[in-house]
This record gives sequence, structure tokens and C-alpha cells, in this order.
Amino acid sequence: MSSADLQPAEQRDAAHADVHTAPARPSLFGQWLREPLVHFLVLGALLFVAFEWWGQGGAGSNRIVITPGQVDAIAAGFARVWQRPPTEQELKGLLDEHVREEVATRESMAMGLDRDDTVIRRRLRQKFEFLVDDAVDMAPVSDDDLRQWLNSHSDDYKTDPRLTFQQVFMDPARHGDALERDAKALLARLHASSDIVPSGDATLLPAAMTGTSQTDVGRLFGVEFAAALAATPAGPWSGPVESGYGLHLVRVSARVEGALPPLDQVRPQVERDLRSDRRRKAMQALYDGLLERYRVTIARRLPNAATEPSAGSAGGAP
Repeated sequence: MSSADLQPAEQRDAAHADVHTAPARPSLFGQWLREPLVHFLVLGALLFVAFEWWGQGGAGSNRIVITPGQVDAIAAGFARVWQRPPTEQELKGLLDEHVREEVATRESMAMGLDRDDTVIRRRLRQKFEFLVDDAVDMAPVSDDDLRQWLNSHSDDYKTDPRLTFQQVFMDPARHGDALERDAKALLARLHASSDIVPSGDATLLPAAMTGTSQTDVGRLFGVEFAAALAATPAGPWSGPVESGYGLHLVRVSARVEGALPPLDQVRPQVERDLRSDRRRKAMQALYDGLLERYRVTIARRLPNAATEPSAGSAGGAP
């Protein structure tokens, strides 16, 4: 008889009442699912099931089991290639080939042919780490998770600043050593009188751009020019600003700063980045846990190590 049977009926009833009336904690459960340690535990359970299966019908066993799901997958693969289901004879041939492949794989592993093969090792690691990805993808992603990620990584999702500006080009080939001097002289005339119509050297670059993103300005004029333009005060003519083409006098008339978009506009990208970060953390937790089972020794050759004397040269004077 168990200790629970020895309890008075009132205590047992009260215990059952506590169990049935305990409030649900869905938020805590969701928080657990988001923890990398939980991912590691789930992955450990998956590995345990996989090891159990291998012990009964996998590598190292003389039992080969082809499940109905595998049969369906083999038939579906044939149908994708030939646009029709396989006949019974064709399916039997596919299954026979699958069995031969399984036999060859197990015998090769038993002979150690998989050892010290870089391609096989990388493929095994890839498949092993796919288990982590599957475990992480089991964890739900809520809107609160996405908003928290968006706010904490706002610089990655902000929209580009938009600029409205004019520019006057000064060609180095035409001005030579006087390029900077001529540019400053023209800028002084522009500051002295607002009636002057700015005229520079001929160029295929646009004389003005309206509401253009900083990225697009950078593609046309160069990244450094776009960055300098973004820091230029709006209003008066200023410069000279250098680009890969030469010097420019610029006047920024309007600037719309970048802003963080609402979640609905960037949801796919935010969710992709969040899941990628979870996979990275889960992978780190997995390897940290597994490495505790191993003793790692890395023997490195010391630089400029002294050479030990040979036996014939050892000893003192005769």
C-alpha cells in the first residue's frame, strides 16, 4: 500500500481539489518554450529516441525496417520526376535499391569507411544540427516576442532617411590644382547673394533629387557623399562635398529622418531574424552541454621550440 492510500480522505480530496483548481500558466509555459535550455532538453529527447531506433533497426543491427512513410516518400519522389505514380514492379525496384543502399551504408560504417572522411563528417554534422533547427522551430513566436526583438534591434529595421537637395558639380579635370579654391569661391558668391544662379561644370549627375533615400543617393554619388549629405544642415548652400567624381556644392532643402516601421510591415524579416538568433543560442547550449562529456586535448607545436640534443651529443667532457 502506498503512502497516498494511508492519507485521510479529507487530505486526499483537498490535494485533488488543489490540482483541479490550480490556475493555468500559459505565459510561463510559452516562456519556457523560448528558453535555449528547453530546446536542448527537447533535442536530447529526440536524440534518445534516435539512438533507441538505431539500436533496434539502424546501424549496427541486422534488422532493416522500411516504414509506410518511407515507402510513400520513395513513391512520391518517383512521381515528382516522372509525373506519374510508379507501378508495383517499379516500386519494388526502388525499394530493393533503398535496401541495398542501407546495407552498403551499414557495412561501410562497420568497416570504418566513414572515418576520417571530411565530406561525410560535414554531412553528419549538418544533419545533427538540423535536429536543433527542428527543435527551435517547435517553439511558438508571439507578437510580444517580435515587438521586443524589433525594439531592441531597431537600427536593423529603420527606414532610410530621405533627402531633397541640389548639387553643383566642380570637375577636377577642368579646374586642376585650383579645384578646391574655385569651389570655395563659388560657395562664397552663393552665400553673398541669393540672386546668383549656381552654375557648375557639365555632368550626367542630376542637379537635384527629391525625396530620395540615402541608399539611392549613395548608389549614384557614392556612400561617403551620401553620408556627408545626411549630416549637412538644411537651408543654405554648403560644401564642398567630395565624391568619386569631384567636388560638389550642395543645398539640402528637406530631410525626412529614418523611422522604425510598425511590426506588420517587417514581420517576416523580424521573425526570421528572431528564429535565427534562437537557433544560434540553442546550438551553443547544445554544444556546451555535450562538451561536458568530452575531454579535449589540443597538442600544438610551439614556435621556435628548442630541439632536443641527440644521444650522441649528450653528456659532459670525457
